[in-house]
Amino acid sequence: MEALFVSTGVVALAEIGDKTQLLAFILAARFKKPWPIIAGILCATIVNHGFAGALGAWITSAVSPEILRWVLGASFIGMAIWTLIPDKIEEEETQVAKRFGVFGATLMTFFLAEMGDKTQIATVALAAHYANPVWVVVGTTLGMLLADVPAVFIGDKLANRIPMKLVHTIAAGIFAVLGVATLLGAGSGLGF
Repeated sequence: MEALFVSTGVVALAEIGDKTQLLAFILAARFKKPWPIIAGILCATIVNHGFAGALGAWITSAVSPEILRWVLGASFIGMAIWTLIPDKIEEEETQVAKRFGVFGATLMTFFLAEMGDKTQIATVALAAHYANPVWVVVGTTLGMLLADVPAVFIGDKLANRIPMKLVHTIAAGIFAVLGVATLLGAGSGLGF
């Protein structure tokens, strides 16, 4: 259950102000059809984070526990730094809807926007850290929905009221603590 709760919380915080949350704001403002947008976010996240979770699980089987501990610790610390850098969204990511409809546009743009994004990399690292990547993927998907579904319904009215710097600082702090704890051997009971 720890994998579920940590994954949910870390990704929900990291997603606030992330480019995919900004994409949710833009799609909601443009199309005003929340349910196909939410369905697209869910499907894209399940597929994207499913691949990331599988990669994390494979990494644990391919890398020695000592090396994995250092790689994961450094990855979490890197995520802490990356979280402090605000994202921007590219306008062309929202142009796909003209050909594929609201659901298709959301599915494709979210999937592509998540490729190499900090929440996808966090999913890889969390899946490598915890023994059960399925709970990590469930947690990261839930965290993504916790951050993006309100963005779809509330749009940019909420964006101006959230203290983004504080949220990013808290998320960065959580990643830093996970990194330091991993480097100090907090996962030794799990084999790394």
